[in-house]
Amino acid sequence: MKYKGYLIDLDGTIYKGVDPIPAGKRFVESLQARKIPFLFVTNNTTRTPETVAARLANEFDIHVGPETVYTATLATIDYMKAHGGKSFFAIGEGGLIDLLLAAGFVWEESNPDYVVVGLDNEVTYEKFVLATMAIQKGATFIGTNPDKNIPTERGLMPGAGALISFVATATQTEPIFIGKPEAVIMEAAIAKLGLAKEEIIMVGDNYLTDIRAGIDNGLDTLLVLTGFTQKEQVADLPIAPTYVLDSLDDWRFEND
Repeated sequence: MKYKGYLIDLDGTIYKGVDPIPAGKRFVESLQARKIPFLFVTNNTTRTPETVAARLANEFDIHVGPETVYTATLATIDYMKAHGGKSFFAIGEGGLIDLLLAAGFVWEESNPDYVVVGLDNEVTYEKFVLATMAIQKGATFIGTNPDKNIPTERGLMPGAGALISFVATATQTEPIFIGKPEAVIMEAAIAKLGLAKEEIIMVGDNYLTDIRAGIDNGLDTLLVLTGFTQKEQVADLPIAPTYVLDSLDDWRFEND
């Protein structure tokens, strides 16, 4: 298939938790061999692009630069810079909080401009309390991404969306979502590739985030059945992906 650029999900597509998906590695290497530009677009906010690239190399023998990784954290920073305000409280890990601080935002627990909620493997009730109080005082509520679950070697673990739902319930306030399938992250990723939408395909395992990100933002889509969305669900999807494959090994590039 002739596409000049690829936007690619990571967890469930290139690897699954700590387990490699061998076809994912081969897919990336095929893009590199053909010199086709690609960008990993991930809703994971727990790691920086540098950490993601290092993990791909060290754990999965996939060698890419950090410039090929665009996270929901980077998209959140771009959104906050565009909308003013300097202080924040966050439920999240280093890949979120450290980058927000590095971008010039200031940590504030009692009366921040923003409350940002992402995945946090060490979340506590007190963190939820601080987030809830701040939003009730008027802080803008940002959810980094709506993923309810994360596909891992242990099964479908709670994702950032589950934590965000907790805060939304406690505050009776709906968040501004940044990550896939929202236009905020997708428009930025498309701009980074520097290609027209019809020249780009979105590749991922999760219909609700990856594939809807493509559909809702005018891209062709490739759903691979190695992670979140299961084969028996495909027939009932409201809008069909452009392509559905059991494995990325089944993808055929032009001239193959």
